[in-house]
Amino acid sequence: MSNMQPSAPKKAIGVLPNLIFMSRWLQLPLYLGLILAQCVYVFHFWVELTDLIGAVFGNAASLNHILDVVTIDGAVRPTKLTEATIMLVVLGLIDVVMISNLLIMVIVGGYETFVSRMNLESHPDQPEWLSHVNASVLKVKLAMAIIGISSIHLLKTFINANAYDVKTLLAQTGIHITFLLSALAIAWCDRIMTATQNQANGEH
Repeated sequence: MSNMQPSAPKKAIGVLPNLIFMSRWLQLPLYLGLILAQCVYVFHFWVELTDLIGAVFGNAASLNHILDVVTIDGAVRPTKLTEATIMLVVLGLIDVVMISNLLIMVIVGGYETFVSRMNLESHPDQPEWLSHVNASVLKVKLAMAIIGISSIHLLKTFINANAYDVKTLLAQTGIHITFLLSALAIAWCDRIMTATQNQANGEH
C-alpha cells in the first residue's frame, strides 16, 4: 500500500491577480525600444569609426568632422589629428560600447527578471552573470556599468582640461564620486539583505 499522500490541487489564480501578473508584458515594448536604441548606437559607432579612419588617411571631410566632435565650445579648434585628438575619439567609441553593454544588461537582465524566463541554461552563449541574476544583482551591475561610463567621461574631461573651467572639473569629479558612493551603498545593502536571508534560511 502506497504511503504517498495525494498532492493538494493547485489553487486557480483569480481573474484580477492574473490580470495584474499579465501586466508585466506591458514592459515588452520598452525593451524593444531599447533594442532600437542599441541599433542607433551601433550606427553612431560605425559613423565615428569610419570618419576616424578616413581622417587618418587624409579625407578632409572626415577630418573636419572629427575635429568638430572633439572641440569643446569656447576652446581652440585643433587643425590636425594629434595623439590627444585620437585618444578623445577612441574614448568616445569606448563610451558608446560601454553604454551599449549597459543597454544589453538592462534589456536581457530586465526581461529575465521582470517579464519572462528565457530558458538559456543550455545555451553556450549564455552570459555568466545571467545565471544568477535578480533585481539586487542587476542593480549592482548597472551601478558598476554607470561608474565605468562616468570614468570614461571624466577621463575625456581631464585630457581636454584646458577647455573647461575649474567649476566644471570639480562638478564632474563630484558627480563621479557620488556614483561611486551610490554603488558602494547599493552593494552594502545587497550584502546585508543576502546575509539576512541566509541567516533566516539557516534557522529553518
